[in-house]
Amino acid sequence: MNIMYRLAAILFTFHFSLLTAPAQSRSQWRDSLETLTEQLRRAPADVDLRLRKAEANINLEQWDYALAEYGKILHADEQNLAARYFRAYVHTRQQHYDLARVDYEAFLSLVPLHFEARLGLAHVLQKMGRRSDTTDQLNTLVELFPDSATAYAARAAFETEQQLYDVALFDWDEAISRQPLNADFVVSKADVLIRQNRLADARAELTAAVSRGIPRYALKEWLDKCSR
Repeated sequence: MNIMYRLAAILFTFHFSLLTAPAQSRSQWRDSLETLTEQLRRAPADVDLRLRKAEANINLEQWDYALAEYGKILHADEQNLAARYFRAYVHTRQQHYDLARVDYEAFLSLVPLHFEARLGLAHVLQKMGRRSDTTDQLNTLVELFPDSATAYAARAAFETEQQLYDVALFDWDEAISRQPLNADFVVSKADVLIRQNRLADARAELTAAVSRGIPRYALKEWLDKCSR
């Protein structure tokens, strides 16, 4: 896997975890959507039905319809947290980063300790090219969640992207110390060492990871890079 794709996955997909839905096929989601639409005709004020319909719209990648549902909910109740959070998600998918930022900030004003929303805001700020604001959000994330490996990995990934290799190595170490069997973290640290032409250090890091129990095949690509 390309290292920048790997870093992006570490940094910016964790906050989408609240959208994990029961495994359904597109056909099943379409059936669910038809049922929910009919139920809403009979009970248009039912917020739970609108949230479930919007979820179906998202799973069918019907982004505009999902936005419409969340908009109706928020028009009636600006503090509906589910609608606010997932509308920010949809805006992000549509690359409406300025609108996503507004929703994430509104959400966090009500729930400041929400990990996924703060990580989502960092993602949006990064996409907007707001480097300083992204750094501030990631620093806040680490301060609020000092035991979270993902928080350190998120900051490390951004630092790696910004070529701040020394501080990135520190944060990768912190992430690895909290999740020593996470192969993504290990290869991400190894990648930074390779970028610095520290091949022996990268090889040592990877070898130590194998000794801890990470399968060698999961690290083979990076071990090969150290041997070139």
